[in-house]
Parts: sequence; C-alpha cells; structure tokens
Amino acid sequence: MRSSRRLVAGVTAALTVAAALAACVPIERPSPERTPVTDGVPSELLPYYGQELMWEECAGGGEGDFFCTTVSAPIDWADPSAGDLDLAIIMRLADGDSQGALLVNPGGPGASGVDLVRGSASFAVGETLLGSYDVVGFDPRGVGESTAVRCLDAADMDAYLFDAPAAPRGTPEWESELTDRNERFAAACEANSGDILPHISTANAARDMDLLRGVLGDERLHYLGYSYGAFLGATYAELFPGRVGRVVLDGGIDPSVPGSEVGARQAVGFENSLRAYAAFCLDQEDCPFTGTVDDAMGQLAEALAVIDAAPPAATDGREMTGDAMVMGIITALYSEGNWPYLTEAITAALEGDADVMFSLVDMYYNRSDGRYLDNSTEAFSAYNCIDYPADPAELEAESEALVAADAPTLAPYWSGVDLCASWPYPPTGTRGEIHAEGAPPILLVGTTGDPATPYEWAAALAEQLSSGILLTRVGEGHLGFNKGNDCIDGAVEAYFVDGTVPDGDITCE
Repeated sequence: MRSSRRLVAGVTAALTVAAALAACVPIERPSPERTPVTDGVPSELLPYYGQELMWEECAGGGEGDFFCTTVSAPIDWADPSAGDLDLAIIMRLADGDSQGALLVNPGGPGASGVDLVRGSASFAVGETLLGSYDVVGFDPRGVGESTAVRCLDAADMDAYLFDAPAAPRGTPEWESELTDRNERFAAACEANSGDILPHISTANAARDMDLLRGVLGDERLHYLGYSYGAFLGATYAELFPGRVGRVVLDGGIDPSVPGSEVGARQAVGFENSLRAYAAFCLDQEDCPFTGTVDDAMGQLAEALAVIDAAPPAATDGREMTGDAMVMGIITALYSEGNWPYLTEAITAALEGDADVMFSLVDMYYNRSDGRYLDNSTEAFSAYNCIDYPADPAELEAESEALVAADAPTLAPYWSGVDLCASWPYPPTGTRGEIHAEGAPPILLVGTTGDPATPYEWAAALAEQLSSGILLTRVGEGHLGFNKGNDCIDGAVEAYFVDGTVPDGDITCE
C-alpha cells in the first residue's frame, strides 16, 4: 500500500489570494519593450523563442502596472511538431529601473503564479524587489489559466476528496473502494484534459521557463521558487546551468529522495510541527488539551479516532472524517500564525461542529461556496504521477514503518491507495542528485521547523548543487523568505538587487 500523500505546497497554502481580472485594454507592447533572445536556439524552436507577445493591461493587487499575455509552447518538447499549448503569464513592471524579469513560482505542484502576483506582488517577492524587477507570475503547463488539466466537476470532486469508504479503514474492501475511486478520477482526467497528461512534468515545465526567459528578452533566468517551485528551479538549473541568473530556492526538496520517502518525511515534519503547536496550545487558556505535550498528542489521536468512527457533518452536508480533519490540521501548520485558529477548529470539532475545520480544509483545496477556484488538485496529481517513479516494495515498507514510528498521530490517516497506480500514463521522471555544474551561485533557504519541506532537504540540495549556499531560518512554519526575518530577507534582497553573494552558509535566528 503506497503512500497517497505528497503535500509539497507553497505560499498559497498559507494564504489564499482572491483576485479577478478587470477588463483588458490591448496595447502593442508593455513598457519597457522586450526583444526575444534566440541565441543558441535550435531552428525547430525559433518560432517559439522568437514569438512576439501581445500584451494586455490587466488588474493586479496593490499599486503598479500589470500586463497579461499568453505564450505558446510545444506540448512535447521532444517533438515540437506535435502541437502547442498555452502558458499564461502576468507581469508587474518594476517601480524603478528594471534589471529584467523575475519569475516566481508559489509551489504545489499546481499552484498558480498568475494568481499569486495578481493578488499581491509584494506578498510574492517582498516590497524591495518590486523596485528592481519586472515580477512575472506564470501558470506552469497544466495549471490555472494555462492549458490545464481537467478532471471532475465540483460535486464529483467533493465526493472524491471527502466521501468516506463504506468499508472499515485498512481492510482489503477499503483499499478496493479507494482503488475504484482513483480509477474513476484518473479516467476523468484522461477524458477531459485533451492530450497533455503525458507531458505534464517538472522537466517540461522547466523547459517552458527557459522559453519564458527567451521571449521576455533576458539572457539569464532570474527566479524565486517556493517549495515545489524550488524543485522546479533546481531542475531548470540542471538543464540550463549556463542560463542561470540570480536564483533563490526557498523550501528546497532533496531530488534524490524516493517518492515514498518524500511522503514519509513530510508526515514526520508535520508530526513535529504538531508537537510544537501542542506546546503552544497548552500555554493558552482556551486549549482543549491538558497535561504534557505527549498527553496532548494522545488526546488528539483519541479524538481523531472517535471523529473518524462517527464523522460530524458540516452545514453543507460534508462529513468530517479523520482524513478531512487531518487535512485541516496540516493546512494550519503551514504557518505559525494559524495556530490560534487551529485551536478554535479543534475545539469546535470536539463539540461536533465541523465547519471551522472545513474552512481550513477548503483553504488547502482553494474551495469556496461549493466551488473549486482553480485546478490545483488535478494538476498536483498530474505532476506527481509523471514525476515520481514507483518505488520498490521494500522502500515503501521502510517509509510506512518510518511514519508509524515517528508520526504516530498522523499515521492512520497518512497512507492509502496510491492514485498514480491508476494513472493512464507511466512516470517519466527520475530521482537523483542535482548538481547544475557551472551555474552561478544559487541561494537555498531552509527553515528548521518547516513541516512541508523539512530543513534537511534544503541542506541536502545546497550540498548537491555545485554553487549552492544555504540560508537557515531558525523557526516554525513553511518557507523562510518574506516571513519577517530581517536576516534572511536582507541576504535574499541583496543578492537579487546588488548581486551580493554571502561568503558562505549563514544561520538567521
């Protein structure tokens, strides 16, 4: 039974940005004008790298000039004659003299960079960088406003995510029900996504980023990648080391870790973060737990089992199973600032009120009023099923043993039947170290208490990269840049703005 959870997310898991485009006014070019860079591009790719973009003025959060456009990319980079797909981008022009485009990816896989920059460019990159770069949010292939993976309507997605199997948890009948559910989901993705599914991979998304670099007129790629976006950036550096500009990867992922261990390590990370939350909670008057941290974890485990056996219903009719409650808890753990709200959600759940916890669950899935505001869940599945090769049975067993031993509170709700076993296309990704030989300095940001991308992953990636430099934020929560740590923010901003490279690895309390 393979792990079904790989919860690498990003800044949008901690903050869902709501925004809408205003009416668009066509203009010939954005300002400043940009000439595509086609040096060294193979002849069969010149129509893509040399395309002239038709920009439209569009709305964005906060002050600044925002422009939107669509870039054509090959569906299959190995066979450009196989057809095209669309990549949606939004650009917020620099307040001062621009040093070029700064691409930003919020993670996932499946999170929308367009929504991130549209909703708040300052949240995406911080106020300082807005003065020096044209900030570009993009939706990777399969995501959001780009040619997207499509699977289920909202009602069927609710059933897929939240309906509890009739059979008892862990039984062969339970596994059979989940397998049937996965097969229906995968078949719907195949039926509704055109011909893009076999080409939704991180390697292809990295090639798309190089296309964006070229059509935006930059010799080198400047990039800020969060969480999964750090893996995307590292993949780019491996493929195009000579085209790397100033790159910062926040919440790095160790690319050599097998897929099953990714899920297991995340389970342990969230268990540790849950213990840190429990210590915080026990110091508050309104905490629903008592005694020591171990006592609190035991009380939560008992509460999860009781709720899973008799799930309370939310006002919209969804039943809050143990799986749903764990998802809500995990969502809150992405940011230490969510901890008081998590206390409220757990307290309400213990009293039979599922609505508060479901508000956290819906934040993760970007669901509002019964609608899914994006396709992040579908895209997440598509990327993971192509990126991660199946692990040998012994590695799967070792990973499940790790979760059972080091994440006992979450373990009963962590493993399930792997969707990717039902995916219509085999994986094409590989797992292995990334070195990016010849690339200029790449900064890695790791947070010691990060539950979603454990600190040791950022440290491992910094060690693997030939030019990696590790910036350590001592603290809790997912990610480290633009989180209020002046030491981290100063180092990242000095690198992007002035090209200042730290003398070596640094630690920021």
